[in-house]
Amino acid sequence: MLSISTSIILISVIVIALIFALSNGLHDASSVVATFIICGAATPKQAIGVASVFGLLGAILGGSAVADTISKVIDLPVNPFLLKVLLAAMLGAVIWNIITWRLGLPSSSTHALIGGIIGAVWVSSGSTHILWGFKQVIGLNHQITGIVKVVAALIISPLLGFIVAFILQKISRVLLRNAKFTINKPLKRIQWVIAAILAYSHGANDTQKIFGIITLALVAGGNVTMNATPLWVRLSGGMVMFIGTMLGGWSIIKTIGRGIYSIGPIHSTNSQLASVGSILIATIIGAPVSTTHVVVGSVIGVGASDEYKMVHWGIAKEIIMAWFITIPLTAIVSALVYLVLNLIFKVI
Repeated sequence: MLSISTSIILISVIVIALIFALSNGLHDASSVVATFIICGAATPKQAIGVASVFGLLGAILGGSAVADTISKVIDLPVNPFLLKVLLAAMLGAVIWNIITWRLGLPSSSTHALIGGIIGAVWVSSGSTHILWGFKQVIGLNHQITGIVKVVAALIISPLLGFIVAFILQKISRVLLRNAKFTINKPLKRIQWVIAAILAYSHGANDTQKIFGIITLALVAGGNVTMNATPLWVRLSGGMVMFIGTMLGGWSIIKTIGRGIYSIGPIHSTNSQLASVGSILIATIIGAPVSTTHVVVGSVIGVGASDEYKMVHWGIAKEIIMAWFITIPLTAIVSALVYLVLNLIFKVI
């Protein structure tokens, strides 16, 4: 039988995790449809509808490899104490997501979550309880684990998106150099399929992070004994992200679709293809990535390939700077949140 305070914390972790999923829908799902809308392939309502439906399918059917990775970045006893740590981590991530969403800055929800986990665990138990994965790298172990695996995926995935988009754009310019303007019509149609796959891969990768946290919280609270994500967690997480996607992060859509480079149908097609490939590979190997990072990297890739000087590098630098400061800042926020929670529940 759980104590009243433990029950409150468990419920709070689940609620805040679902709010994080909502903010993730606003943040990263906006990136999924940004170029799709801006190039004129779909109206905002159509694009958001596609992203919502296929993102939900990805959340339900996307497996659990990423969730397993997220749940194995800390080394703490799976008991009620862990619930307070998870609550602080989620609150720190949600606060950062809300701030960057209001500013229209395409920040990474994954970065925010990892920063939140690092800060909460560090202040509550010390840095030795964070599975950094440095020993495996130094020892040249074939299996990269812990925070190193997560950060490596977050760095490599947008670079991969950039490189693939750059190459696709170069190839397209050669193949379509004599094409007429009417080629845009089939390109826009193709994007419906690509956008659906991109939304599915986003749902499959991003919601798994929430599944991992909620499942870990349920085990810590003694509510489940299995490591598999319960079906109700998948359904609720998917539906909440569905709602977040439906609400739409219009400021982020404008930043990605217009702020970095002037996107046309061919640019959108190539950037979406590059993003799909990068995210699907990451999901299969269980590497949590940021859809926003990958899409932004792909958009910069097609822009640099097409007209290097026309890329708005100032905005690109601001976005990249936000990527680098997200983990340390959310770590600080979640650490402070943990200290406050510790005081509150001592009183309770």
